[in-house]
Amino acid sequence: MNKEQLKKLEADLWSASDKLRANSDLKSSEYATPVLGLIFLKFADNNYRRHEKAILAEYQQLQGTRREKPVSEIAIEKCGFYLPDHTRYDYLLNLPEEKDIAKALKEAMKAIEEYKPELEGVLPKDEYAALTRTDKTIPQQLLRTFADIPANATGDLFGQIYEYFLSEFARSEGQKGGEFFTPRLVVRLMVEIIEPHGGKVFDPACGSGGMFVQSAQFIEAHRNELRGADSGVYVCGQEKTQDTVKLAKMNLAVNGLRGDIKQANTYYEDPYDSFGAFDYVLANPPFNVDDVSLSSVEKDRRFNTYGIPRNKSKVKKADEGKETVPNGNYLWISLFATSLKPQGRAALVMANSASDARHSEADIRKTLIEQNLIYAMLTLPSNMFYTVTLPATLWFFDKAKRDDRILFIDARNIFTQIDRAHREFSEEHIQNIALISHLHKGQREKFVQLIERYFAAGMERLIENNEKIEPVCAQLLDVLDDAGGKQAVEELLQHWAELDKLKMHYQHYLQQNGFVIPSVNEESYAHDKISPVGRNDNRRDRNDSSVAGNSVIPNASEESYAYTESSTATVNAKNQAQQQLRNAFDPFFSALHEGLKRLDKTVRQHEKQQTEQAQQEGKRTSTDRRTKALKSALEELHQEVKNAELNFQHIHWLQERFPNAEYEDVTGLCKLAAPEEVQEQDYSLNPGRYVGVVIEEDGKSEEEFIAELLVMNDELNSMNNAARELEAGIAHNVMQIVGDE
Repeated sequence: MNKEQLKKLEADLWSASDKLRANSDLKSSEYATPVLGLIFLKFADNNYRRHEKAILAEYQQLQGTRREKPVSEIAIEKCGFYLPDHTRYDYLLNLPEEKDIAKALKEAMKAIEEYKPELEGVLPKDEYAALTRTDKTIPQQLLRTFADIPANATGDLFGQIYEYFLSEFARSEGQKGGEFFTPRLVVRLMVEIIEPHGGKVFDPACGSGGMFVQSAQFIEAHRNELRGADSGVYVCGQEKTQDTVKLAKMNLAVNGLRGDIKQANTYYEDPYDSFGAFDYVLANPPFNVDDVSLSSVEKDRRFNTYGIPRNKSKVKKADEGKETVPNGNYLWISLFATSLKPQGRAALVMANSASDARHSEADIRKTLIEQNLIYAMLTLPSNMFYTVTLPATLWFFDKAKRDDRILFIDARNIFTQIDRAHREFSEEHIQNIALISHLHKGQREKFVQLIERYFAAGMERLIENNEKIEPVCAQLLDVLDDAGGKQAVEELLQHWAELDKLKMHYQHYLQQNGFVIPSVNEESYAHDKISPVGRNDNRRDRNDSSVAGNSVIPNASEESYAYTESSTATVNAKNQAQQQLRNAFDPFFSALHEGLKRLDKTVRQHEKQQTEQAQQEGKRTSTDRRTKALKSALEELHQEVKNAELNFQHIHWLQERFPNAEYEDVTGLCKLAAPEEVQEQDYSLNPGRYVGVVIEEDGKSEEEFIAELLVMNDELNSMNNAARELEAGIAHNVMQIVGDE
């Protein structure tokens, strides 16, 4: 299942289940747990189905011998679950409607817990009865909905679906939703920068466990880089809300993660004895908590090692012993620093205000800086979370830093707008931002690797779009009946024909840089699928010449440079070759934009002529069907060009900011600040103080700007016409009233 198919499946599943909720009296919070429980049940059933033959074969082989085992024991050894017949998904799905499906689901969940003690009390049971308050068929309808998940779907797919549903439930819950879910792409960025490579991972405010899932996925994606090092992960989470603990435990089970989640209030409880115990710490703790008892934390080494936040005013005698910490942010910050092993790394989400907090908090921050624990600070765009609209900041700790400088990154202008109230990172944004950290660490080869993947994905997209351009242009020619319009379309097709030359440039680049050269056909490029984390989804043996269209670009997760000298000279040569290749593509896209601009103008003239002709004939001036089809075809053409250019825009973005494929300070984006510079800023850790300001363009091309302007103009004309009609109607009514008098 590719990325687009997965997105469609997720959206379809959510839409179907959310419609059922809309027809009930259930709140999202009541609906989430039983729905996520069904996703878990389908995962367990699929997993069991894959191992069922082997389980039964071993059971029959051992039956009657001294080594005989219960089938449940064999099943748990092989797949982690034992599912009795009455827990199987198909059995529950095919129960007759008159049966009590909610009760059957409860019994199924109890049976699964019986054979998997670590899930005891975790799976939803009585919650299914609540689904039947207004409609007794909802449990069965949900079973039918999730039956659409393919029978061969693996844990990775279920993990993504489970996380998608968590995010949608969090979105619908708004403020409360942020208590159990941090947006996946923010977590991805945190993980890409601290680069966990196995060990113990701690989240003292773990919510539904997303930090753990992304850490494990990062390690899996980069497993070949570990060169035999231990890549096993054991996760330890704390969460104060029992319902959220259940969501997290199901999440770990669906994603096959080892570890434990405990219900605990982190301010007052330390079930893992966390001081200096963890390789990695990741968390999104609650911001600005002001009711933590000072007496409970001031003698706790987890919190007092670097100082305790205190009120600046003297405590009244009557309030002695009742003091609270003025703000809990620096309790969390201290906890992350003290929980790390000597070589440990951490990433946390924190309120923007903590970067400049004054008084006792400033003293703690100064101590952390002077002890060289802060690796980087990254300001996020606003509206990235469900709980806060103001920008948050990512703090990164590294107890094994190589120098005493701090990397500041201002990412406030890097985002994709989802709706009026929410923004997110794209997969490319994450890779581009994380690359700043990689370059700072001297990992220059990652720069040219990422550019290579963008070129490969861009070529693939161009070739896919090439097949769509001619039909769209044919539709335009069918509607445009004037010579100017036909000429504009023909010129655009001529520009697009330059793609053949670009293929040759690309092949030459690959040949010069030691990659396998595919045969000159479109399928060669189409095989090179680039995944969000830079892995090749269709991994093939490069030496297998029988496979048509061998992989062109090495995977980021492979030892990409095993077959070429990874040296400064090699990176410099590749970087120069990549810039030359980009320069070959620039005129192609410039010509396309010019052609589209002329075509836009031709279509506007065509529409104007249609309107004038209709007015002369006394007809309504609304756009006719053919013109609507024309505009629709042109809009599709714009989108195809935009899609094709996207990867090349990311190449531009990186090469313009880091032309030498090495770290350098970029105004408005990043700054590597020395201790003296931080001291000059009164030990502020606000990236905006260091990186400076640059006026960013809105990213729109000229034709996109004109298209939006024309849409707004059409809306204005429509409103003006409606106002004139209303004005005439009012005047007519007034005259009638006056005439009656």
